Amino acid sequence: MTQITLIQATLQDIITLQIIGKETFYETFAPHNTEESMNEYLEKNFTEEKLGKELTHPDSQFFIAWENDQAIGYLKVNSGNAQTELQDDQALEIERIYVKAAYHGKKVGQILYEKALDIAKEQHKSWLWLGVWEENKKAIRFYEKNGFTAFDKHIFRMGEEEQTDIMMRKTLE
Repeated sequence: MTQITLIQATLQDIITLQIIGKETFYETFAPHNTEESMNEYLEKNFTEEKLGKELTHPDSQFFIAWENDQAIGYLKVNSGNAQTELQDDQALEIERIYVKAAYHGKKVGQILYEKALDIAKEQHKSWLWLGVWEENKKAIRFYEKNGFTAFDKHIFRMGEEEQTDIMMRKTLE
């Protein structure tokens, strides 16, 4: 595998984010959800308008993982009031780490996670947190390996179905 490069996304990257976001979300969750629910979620959550608002929010950052000229994954982190739930000034939320299925097991997720960790340290945050679907055992193991522990649960709606996310956190030194 060639070297992976992380580049912070700007509005000029909105189409790339839209494509990689839809593709990786679909790869991750389509086997466990109806086609109707998946299409509804993708159409609602990956519009240029919604991504544009997220990209320009001062407390959110996106990074795209590139292998040569191929976008292979991305990271979204939130601080302050951009956090989806807790909005703790001492915390950084990892809202999304998604990697194309063909790159699973090739350390791309780890590179993206380490970028989030670096940002948390640069911003002098006390802890990182995230939500991960309780059925995504692979992701849960990844976060546990990186020192996260479960501390709560919340509901994620996918179409008409309620799914449980495990909220996990990692305290930083």
